[in-house]
Amino acid sequence: MNPPQIALDPREGTAVITNEDVLPGCGEPDAGSGDVDAGTSVLVTADTRFHSTGGVTVVPQDLTGRDVEILIPNGVDFDRRTGTPVAGGLRFDNVPDGEYFLRSNRYYYLTRTRHFDLGVNRIGRPDAVYVPLTESPASLELYNLDPWQQYSSYSAPGSSLQLTSADVDVYSQIGYSMEPAVGDTSFVEPNAFAYYSTAYGAPVLEASKGDRLYVNQFNSATAGTLPSGGPLAYQSVVSSAHLPPFSFTPDGTTSLPLAATLAPVTQTPFSLEWRLNEFSRWRADSNPTGTINLSSLSLVPAPFGYQHGWVGYQGELFNLWLPRGEDGVITNRFAYGNPYPSSWGVVGTASYSFRSATPVVVGGRTHYPSGNFFITDRMDHFIAGPIQPSISPPRELRIDGVDAYVSRVVGTRQPVITWRAPVMGTPRNYVVSVIQLISAFTVNPTMRFYVPGDRTQVRLPPDLLLPGSTYYVRVTADGSPNYEPSQAPYVTAELLPAVSADTFSAAFTTP
Repeated sequence: MNPPQIALDPREGTAVITNEDVLPGCGEPDAGSGDVDAGTSVLVTADTRFHSTGGVTVVPQDLTGRDVEILIPNGVDFDRRTGTPVAGGLRFDNVPDGEYFLRSNRYYYLTRTRHFDLGVNRIGRPDAVYVPLTESPASLELYNLDPWQQYSSYSAPGSSLQLTSADVDVYSQIGYSMEPAVGDTSFVEPNAFAYYSTAYGAPVLEASKGDRLYVNQFNSATAGTLPSGGPLAYQSVVSSAHLPPFSFTPDGTTSLPLAATLAPVTQTPFSLEWRLNEFSRWRADSNPTGTINLSSLSLVPAPFGYQHGWVGYQGELFNLWLPRGEDGVITNRFAYGNPYPSSWGVVGTASYSFRSATPVVVGGRTHYPSGNFFITDRMDHFIAGPIQPSISPPRELRIDGVDAYVSRVVGTRQPVITWRAPVMGTPRNYVVSVIQLISAFTVNPTMRFYVPGDRTQVRLPPDLLLPGSTYYVRVTADGSPNYEPSQAPYVTAELLPAVSADTFSAAFTTP
């Protein structure tokens, strides 16, 4: 049995501002950037910043055909503007001074800016080619493994394998039909699979470009007992191989060859104090009838160091997954393995979550509305003091003035969502997520509205919610000091530290 894999990545994009005065992509437009009239026009750009051993390469993206529009508030409705392709992006004309929503697909950003940056950061060389596959057959010939462990429980998952690279954008779990026996130190499996978790698919590897892969083995270890009395187990990288450059074009049929002799990875000890009870005490603000859900803590690599932020997702170095309902304080000593260059950084990220006590069944699928705390920072800052929240959830969530924590049929498909500010901390932004609960076993369709921290309401645009459908609302108080969704939502989402807390509604049905 493959152990559960939880990739904790609360971000939507990643980067660090190197000029403290100007956000990337948000300075004054160049003369050739579509000749923006600061009084009536808005320029939207979307550069991709590729991070590799050679530095950062900026590649402008063509936004022609991109699902982007501007919505200007007009009473209970919105006036809409479509963009014109220009050099460097899209230009929106006849946008009066004042606030508007910049909509990109299902995300709505309330802003006043005249230059909006939809740019993103990525790992790997800019000329890499990706095939739209989510999995590829793989052939494993792995030797000198740490003695293999079997899955024991959610919080003690035994051994697992991950595939990463700094040369192309790839993060993959390795699946297999028949895992090694307990204690085995080799694994020969011609019928394995690589499951690609990045949005870009499977990379084409080119030996001439120096493309290499890391194969990392995780094992579980114990570090005492949980506050509830059970064993406290964690997972760490214990052995690794950095494969030599090779060429491979994924086609869904040809097996990705993964042959290596792994080497032990030094385990670096560290101590932490995780005050779970400082999260659990906000349960009623998150949802008055909610219960403590699953929580996790991970250490992850920051490729090429902190100077460009936590860019990309290269798997984990350490995972601590807690059983549902865990409370109290964890004060223990752990260890993690890090196979990457010393120039890379290490980031800590913790999640503590609540969920509805009552399931919502749509068709044959069961849902639990939920909300989270997230804390992410450089590891040295992360463990320098107790891990505890600096911001609490918003309170008193309402839909059209009625308690949103009670299930009901709403009176309109254009409701007004309101809330009160958190008791603790000062949000710089709020994110209002409207999540549709569906019967299909796919990702729930989600719309998000990003508004400044001095706002406590959002009116949904008309005809956004479907008739006779089931939704719930999650409002996030975000206290991240450098996050600027009104100007550059993706690159600034990756600036550290990041802190947030959610309140979530009961399920509601539209008329």
